[in-house]
Amino acid sequence: MLKKSPTGTWLPAWVPESTNTLAVLLMFCSVVQSTTGGYDGSMLNGLNILPSYTDYFHLNAATTGLNTASVFIGGFFGPIAAGPMTDRLGRRPALFWGCLITIVGIILQTAAQNIAMFVVARIILGFGQGITSVAGAVYLAETFASRWRAWGVGLLNDFYYVGALIAAGITLGTGQWQSTWAWRVPSLFQAIFSLIGIIILPFVPESPRWLVHEGHFEEARLVVAQTNANGDLANPVVLTVYKEIVDTLEWEKKEGRTMSPKEIVKTPAARRRMLIGMSAGPFSCVAGNIIASYYLGQELDTAGITDSLDQLKANVVLNVWCLGCALGGTHLVAKWGRKPTALLSEALLVICLFIIGGLSKIYADSPDTASKSLIYGDVAVMFLFQGFYSIAWTPLLLLYPSEVMNYSIRANGLAFSQFSLNALAVLLVFVMPIGIENIGWKMYIVNGSWDIVIIVLIAVYWVETKGRTLEEMDAIFEGEKHSAVPDVEAVRLGKETVDATVLEQEVSTATKQAAVKME
Repeated sequence: MLKKSPTGTWLPAWVPESTNTLAVLLMFCSVVQSTTGGYDGSMLNGLNILPSYTDYFHLNAATTGLNTASVFIGGFFGPIAAGPMTDRLGRRPALFWGCLITIVGIILQTAAQNIAMFVVARIILGFGQGITSVAGAVYLAETFASRWRAWGVGLLNDFYYVGALIAAGITLGTGQWQSTWAWRVPSLFQAIFSLIGIIILPFVPESPRWLVHEGHFEEARLVVAQTNANGDLANPVVLTVYKEIVDTLEWEKKEGRTMSPKEIVKTPAARRRMLIGMSAGPFSCVAGNIIASYYLGQELDTAGITDSLDQLKANVVLNVWCLGCALGGTHLVAKWGRKPTALLSEALLVICLFIIGGLSKIYADSPDTASKSLIYGDVAVMFLFQGFYSIAWTPLLLLYPSEVMNYSIRANGLAFSQFSLNALAVLLVFVMPIGIENIGWKMYIVNGSWDIVIIVLIAVYWVETKGRTLEEMDAIFEGEKHSAVPDVEAVRLGKETVDATVLEQEVSTATKQAAVKME
């Protein structure tokens, strides 16, 4: 059964009464960006292998990098617009416009007649993805029940490999076509994910935190009930979560916190939140996966796998492996914690990069006499590297920033994280094919050295966010929680009890006081 849920925006919602059904819809609605992004990376991997694509555009190392990296130019500017859009229009409307812009870019990319048109199309596509990545992560983090947040937001980026796997299969199927449709069909199919996202939006509610901030208190309480207790407004967990949100956002307003982008650097606590949270973007970008994500063909060339059909098959297998590792990593993030999972993953990446660099050097020194075992060993470690990357960075890329940052800086802070990621990606995706062509195996050694620095930074500065609601993070960064209710997980597990009657009265009083102050 569907129940109309007021959203406070022009985009209406009819929401399932079942919390579990709603959780599934929330996840599918918000995987749009990662599925589209994963599809894009894998598709370009495949296209960069296809003669029908490279010959059509007469590509060399520089123009290959430009065609591939141009999506990050749009991704560079998209987050700048995403923060204000997400805060002012609402989380769901921002997702809608991001999806629509993405579809426009995909249509232009499919119809590209030259490099200039292809690049412009990919800039528009990247701009749309930049908006949906920020809006999707903020929306999902704020709307999911805290006990499911790690899986909900983690899966948002895990679906990168679902898109990548679909793209790998499609480019493998069209790879033998002797026309430009060998690359145009995979390009056009990319639009289906954004279209699905638009179709699902009317069946999920608005973020309860956005609703409270905008003064829609009863609507926010209804959403909390829908996402936690099958719509039961009197459930103790619902009352606790709602009271915690109202109290914390009221405290932020009392402290003069605004939704301005300047807020991310206004106070020492905000600067600390921003620097720790946004680090996930740049750290994941420089970890080394860009080589295999966009230039698998050239990476396999350095290992002696040069047949284009074999490279396309490897692309399919790689994405199946990475999807499994990402799902396993999400389980670790939820059960073990964010920080230890990141440290484990990064340490394994360093080991793999140095091994890949060493094996690639041996092959480069004598490619004619290299044994098959050397080649297969190099490819195996490349696959291990991508899997180890997926364990932590796939789920944490959007989960960790959205958890660390408080409401007033969440959208703009996450936008800055994505901005930083795309700024680095523009450079690295363009430089990687040139670097591989000129210094070969040494690129892996350089990347491994960067990752050692990242391990130290994570160990020293990251905080653990497991087991806390978004409001309870204040105890870490502000020194205290700004609501008198017990921690939500303690109430849910029965470790703490609340008097529903008393809490109902407190909720009513807090809501009235907050409403009066907004008038």
